[in-house]
Amino acid sequence: MIGSPRTPRPGRDRRARRLRATPGRARAQSATAPRAAVVGGGIAGLTAATALAERGVRVTLYERDTRLGGRLAGWPTRLTDGTTVTMSRGFHAFFRQYYNLRALLRRTDPTLSRLTALPDYPLRHSAGREDSFRKVPRTPPLSALGFVALSESFGVRDLARIRPRAALPLLDVRVPEIYDRLDHTSAHDFLEAVRFPAAARHLAFEVFSRSFFADPRHLSAAEMALMFHIYFLGSAEGLLFDVPTEPFPQALWDPLAHRLDGLGAQVRTGEPVDEVHVSDQGAFTVTAAGTGTTGTTETTGTTRSTYDAVVLALDPSGLRALVARSGSLGDAAWRDRAARLRTAPPFLVSRLWLDRPVRADRPGFLGTSGYGPLDNVSVLSAWEGEAARWAARTGGSVLELHAYALPAKSEHRQIQDELLGALHRVYPETAAARVLDARHEWRADCPLFPVGGYLDRPAVRTPTDGLVVAGDTVRTGLPVALMERAATSGFLAANTLLARWGLKGHDLWTVPSRGRSAALRWAAERAG
Repeated sequence: MIGSPRTPRPGRDRRARRLRATPGRARAQSATAPRAAVVGGGIAGLTAATALAERGVRVTLYERDTRLGGRLAGWPTRLTDGTTVTMSRGFHAFFRQYYNLRALLRRTDPTLSRLTALPDYPLRHSAGREDSFRKVPRTPPLSALGFVALSESFGVRDLARIRPRAALPLLDVRVPEIYDRLDHTSAHDFLEAVRFPAAARHLAFEVFSRSFFADPRHLSAAEMALMFHIYFLGSAEGLLFDVPTEPFPQALWDPLAHRLDGLGAQVRTGEPVDEVHVSDQGAFTVTAAGTGTTGTTETTGTTRSTYDAVVLALDPSGLRALVARSGSLGDAAWRDRAARLRTAPPFLVSRLWLDRPVRADRPGFLGTSGYGPLDNVSVLSAWEGEAARWAARTGGSVLELHAYALPAKSEHRQIQDELLGALHRVYPETAAARVLDARHEWRADCPLFPVGGYLDRPAVRTPTDGLVVAGDTVRTGLPVALMERAATSGFLAANTLLARWGLKGHDLWTVPSRGRSAALRWAAERAG
């Protein structure tokens, strides 16, 4: 349902779509309030736990790690100079289209003062071409026309080779119809069919596909088309974004954990869930193990607790493993689909503490192509308070390098050295810098959205009443992706349970659910 003109909108896009909450009671009675377990303390789990606790549900959140945030967690590390700093799995862009994630963050930061805007999103190819989104209009279709007009990657001959008919599905992206149309094609093959210029493909489209930590040859074209809709042709928010002013725990998760505590929720970190069992009467038993922490209280040994509902907010490997250990959940078909969930290839985040600054005009974030495994460079000390304070005290700088979709058997030291060499090519002044300290995070736990894999992905609802799933791998039926899909699915999971108990849900917002131009939608329909 589209919001009325009087409805406060979450961004500048007048066509943003509002999904109204299911009506119900504002809050559960404390004496009879239902109990819910949330398994997983990343964005999806924190969203679901917050949304439930705000309606009076007695929530227990289990997180196997000792810290919250999932793939946006942070932890202390001590540098050789004695400074304690916060390490994480690296840079994340908080786009203006992330309406529901930003709504979650507004619970503790109403004006989003703990986010700051980066002025540009430049993309550089090793051949010397560089594109920028700073001057590109934000409202479609001017956004696409402006990008082509301003881009060094589109020549007259390149434009003449493009097959407009093959590109028409990008003009009317709808969910789930786009998956019916393109899920059995790879992002690489789709772009080949369109005949996009190679340089533009690297700088515009592969940036999207590699945001999923996947090689375009193995990524569903439907997922790439959805990304193009969310960030480019479907939304008037543009491609510029915000970043946290401090590390993730301080800026985002510590305040949210404090809010959950104030709402009466139990947050049990360091306590992995071994099994979830549902009885014939519909009661859930959650078995957790290990030494955990609930607030300031430590718990040791196996615990078994009973709940009225469970939210599974896990990454693909965690969900796959927990379902395999929990034989009473779902039905055979659902369990088989969970067993087929795949994880994206490994990625590397290298954070470097250098003894000198980079040039003052270097952007806070730079996407790269053609520099070997290097996908982007962040000058962390240009925008994150903790890194900036270290740089100001030492006269140095803090940089972060990302490499996505690496071979499964990558030689770690070799790739790390290649990233450093690529940095020297991108920012030559760093070649003379001394690396005072470094941290290298190798991970392989992001969801893979393979060709033909859409129907295997879990939906929020499951065959078991009271069991719901949330996370960035979940099928939501809405135009959302990445962190915003995690937050949106968390709200959807909570809303599903709240409706079950007669409690009021939470409003959601998304970018428009289809192409913005009636003429282009007509053309796209004829192309199909």
